[in-house]
Amino acid sequence: MTEPFRCPWARSPEEVLYHDTEWGVPSRDDRVHFEFLILEAAQAGLSWLTVLRKREGYRRAFAAFDPEAVARFGSADVARLMADAGIVRNRLKIESAIHNAGPYLRLAERHGSFAAWLWDFVDGRPVDGRRESLADVPATTPLGEKVSRALKAEGFRFVGPTVVYAHLQATGLVNDHLVTCFRHEAVAGLA
Repeated sequence: MTEPFRCPWARSPEEVLYHDTEWGVPSRDDRVHFEFLILEAAQAGLSWLTVLRKREGYRRAFAAFDPEAVARFGSADVARLMADAGIVRNRLKIESAIHNAGPYLRLAERHGSFAAWLWDFVDGRPVDGRRESLADVPATTPLGEKVSRALKAEGFRFVGPTVVYAHLQATGLVNDHLVTCFRHEAVAGLA
């Protein structure tokens, strides 16, 4: 049996599993969005594979991505996290993840959920990038830049346009599976 064609960035077993089951699947789950805000910021300057391999460490270290629990983290938690080999030990990334729980919760309270606020940027429907090749997949887009500006205006840190666009791809606000990838149509059908 031949393997289906998938986006060429998915090479390792971890990347293949993530690509085939999660990447691009539209999510309206606030905890999923909080998780990816942390993970995508952690990935900045690193490979996604590095972060995937540390994902369980992040889940443990960041209270199963519970934003209310993370918002209560203090300096002792920063020290604990800096010593945790199960995550990327970068002080700025750790401190921004903790800090971002505050604006995240405030947005969720004002809009009913963080996901609802975010999905308003695409009128509730995923953007289909219709990418033909990996070279066609941008690092960011005007949408990524717009959401990044809005997050920064709300007080978020470490949410540049590239980090934000990766978040939009991961959580399905944008379908950037190549059109020849077996997941493209499946993900589009979930919209």
